[in-house]
Amino acid sequence: MIIGVDASRANRTKKTGVEWYSYYLIEELKKLTENSNHQFFLYTDKPLRGELARLPKNWQEKILKWSPRYLWTKVRFSWEMLKRKPDVLFIPSHIMPSFYPKKTVMTIHDLGYERYPEAYSKFSRNYLRKNYRFAAHHAAKIIVPTEFTKKELIALYGVKPGKIEVVSLAYNDKTFKPINDQGKVNAVLEKYKIKKPYLLFVGRLETKKGLQTLLRAHQLLVTSYQLPDLNLVLVGGRGFGYKELKPLIFNLKPQVQELGYLKSEEDRVSLCIGTTGFIVPSLYEGFGIPVLEAMACGVSVIASDIESLKEIGGDAALFFKVGDPEDLAKKIKEVLENQELRKKMIASGLERVKNFSWQKCAEKTLKILENL
Repeated sequence: MIIGVDASRANRTKKTGVEWYSYYLIEELKKLTENSNHQFFLYTDKPLRGELARLPKNWQEKILKWSPRYLWTKVRFSWEMLKRKPDVLFIPSHIMPSFYPKKTVMTIHDLGYERYPEAYSKFSRNYLRKNYRFAAHHAAKIIVPTEFTKKELIALYGVKPGKIEVVSLAYNDKTFKPINDQGKVNAVLEKYKIKKPYLLFVGRLETKKGLQTLLRAHQLLVTSYQLPDLNLVLVGGRGFGYKELKPLIFNLKPQVQELGYLKSEEDRVSLCIGTTGFIVPSLYEGFGIPVLEAMACGVSVIASDIESLKEIGGDAALFFKVGDPEDLAKKIKEVLENQELRKKMIASGLERVKNFSWQKCAEKTLKILENL
């Protein structure tokens, strides 16, 4: 069987959740299939980088050159599918080409643009709606990361349940784990000029991530709860709606620090281990890899009570009412003051993350591709 995989997002230098998913899934699929009879093609707009470029004998890179900045998928990739279709095509992130094999599988991570349209630009909202609707009704199978996203596809787009497969995402368990080298942690904190105690957020700095709730909760902690030494560290690139967040961040400085996008996963591990609490205040998520990363490092996680995050965190995380800064502030204070609660959350988190691995994700995905 010839299986084609869109590797264009996995090949990006700056990765967020869906790009990391694509990257780690492809790496695990390589391990699972290097001795199989399948032939794999990795379609990319630029030469593969790093580990992605190291391919087993039955894997091949296919660079589809395209000089314009946009429309690679809809024009160049589509032309390739029209001329040379694989038996099965897998799109782990982004969108389907206009021409595609009958046996096409696509992962749809979430439908946030439908529930929170104000958190997206008009172009992004319309682009995603058009292309995800197309995929929902034309792909042979749709993979989703949670039961929550499956329900969303059924409710909003009328997709038949049997067409949807739930395959949980995972985290890099070789990097995100507890470390006892406090000197290493302190060196990273010194590198970024971070002072303890601090709360940590990892993700795009945008309104959909609920940062306005977190910033207002932090203000309450500093003023009403009299915790003037509590800092807040924000890790991630600036996204849509940052202009609304900027005044809130500015008013809370110097206790709020923006570190931007961090390429080093090792630095993020040290930041996780050094924090008093890892906060996930999202208004909407399809999954939430940072939740697993934090729990795997042995950190207490406080998250909004949206269905997808509860599905991931279970009884290992503490949940607050989504969009409610007062409830978030109370939950943070509870974790700060209750050492026994914090220990229980950390122990539960370390146990829970054992249920998630990229190997399991790849095994389930490969089975879907083979059984079409």
